[in-house]
Formats: sequence, C-alpha cells, structure tokens
Amino acid sequence: MAEVLSICPTLLYADAKAAIKQLTEAFGFTESAVYEAEDGKVVHAELSFGNGMVMLGSKGTGSQFDKLMEGGGPVGVFVHVDDVDAHHGRAVEHGAEIVVPPTDQDYGSRDYVARDLEGNVWSFGTYRAGAADTA
Repeated sequence: MAEVLSICPTLLYADAKAAIKQLTEAFGFTESAVYEAEDGKVVHAELSFGNGMVMLGSKGTGSQFDKLMEGGGPVGVFVHVDDVDAHHGRAVEHGAEIVVPPTDQDYGSRDYVARDLEGNVWSFGTYRAGAADTA
C-alpha cells in the first residue's frame, strides 16, 4: 500500500502544461498523474519528488477550488534535495530563473531559490524539515 502524504501543496497556473514541463525538466519532479478536460486544460495533476508531491491545475476551470484561489498570489514551496549544486545546475540548464544562487545558511542548510514561469518561489536545499524532532 502506498504511503499517504500528510501535506501536498496545490498550485493553479494559467498555463499548467508549461508548469508541468518546467517542474519535470528543470526541477526534477516526476509526472504521476495528469487529467485534462475536453478543452485541454489540466483539471488535476500530481507531480512527485522523493516522498513528497505537489498537485496543480489550470486557472479558469470554474471549479470551486479555482474560484477560491481567484486572485491568489504566488506561493513558496521548499523541496529537500541531497545535492543542491547538481540540482541548481539542472535548473540553470533548463532556463529556470534563479533568484538566489546556492548559498550556505547559518542554520546548516545549503539552498538556492528559483522562480517558476508564473512567479511561484521554489526553494531547494539540504534542510530536512522535522529532522530536529527525530534526533
């Protein structure tokens, strides 16, 4: 039986297909599921990374969630990666906008920050959220 994830950030994009392409090619997510409406808009997609996942869809579908998110701004998502520099290199290779280059933080993480095609901020680093709770 597959592990049930406790938290899955959900984002809406004007061009969800372009978002899926960038998140998979530049940031290394894996496309788990993509459901499209008859008009080609992405109704729901699931992209996995490690043991985490983001869900996304198209703006303008008229769904209840779409209406609730209307006018919402960009979001920020943190993703744990083991090799920040290699991950950053992949993102650069695929043309991602890097807003903070790989940097060693005072709290022990090494991370970088990128902005996706629609302004959402993605941080990738070695910080392990919750690790202090298990030590």
